[in-house]
Amino acid sequence: MDRRLAEFQRLLDIMDELRQKCPWDKKQTNESLRTLTIEETYELADAVLEGKTDDIKKELGDIMLHLVFYAKIAEENKQFDIADVLLAINEKLIYRHPHIFGDVKVSSAREVEDNWEKIKLTEGKKKKVLGGIPKSLPATIKAYRMQDKARGVGFDWENKEQVWDKVMEEYNELREAINENNQQEIEKEFGDMFFALINAARLYGINPENAIELTNRKFLNRFNYLEENTIAQGKLLKSMSLEEMDKFWNEAKDQGL
Repeated sequence: MDRRLAEFQRLLDIMDELRQKCPWDKKQTNESLRTLTIEETYELADAVLEGKTDDIKKELGDIMLHLVFYAKIAEENKQFDIADVLLAINEKLIYRHPHIFGDVKVSSAREVEDNWEKIKLTEGKKKKVLGGIPKSLPATIKAYRMQDKARGVGFDWENKEQVWDKVMEEYNELREAINENNQQEIEKEFGDMFFALINAARLYGINPENAIELTNRKFLNRFNYLEENTIAQGKLLKSMSLEEMDKFWNEAKDQGL
């Protein structure tokens, strides 16, 4: 037997045994697994960003376990089983790749994405362009996905340089709200400006979630360097001047942190 199939079958057999014999596994439900699945997904995302191959392998295994777990619960409830799950995704992949399994011609990855979105609109009851975006997505990712889906049906700038006029427009409206000291309007205009900047990132081929996370990690590394060196000198951050802090901050930058 193919090693991949053998190991997958082994996982299914282990899950069957766990649901019968392990007190913790027996008591789990879709609802109890949900938050754990979210946590595992973020752990995979961390491993990907850090480029740690062994951690990626481990986290993929954890997520695979969760997929099998949900399918096992559904099988016990006579709703569906893992074969139904795999059949559904296999059929969807074939249907949404007519340029591979049909006679559609494409010349770029962008055309593949556009065809994918158009095909989705013909399926089932989800006929609204933005209807399939999860409500609980983090706001930055949600904004990016909404903008990208709208682009798929032609709702986009004619050329990407136009987006900077929109960014400046939102910036000026934000400054006006700040000058008027209108807290409700300030919040609204910050949102509009963030949305415009996310749109700009998309147009220039940048995923804004990845970009801000790179900056988060850069800030974390530099601040940790500042704190560690402050402690090494027997000082407290609160007792240091901004000029003293900047010295360590610039050292961190010079070291590529």
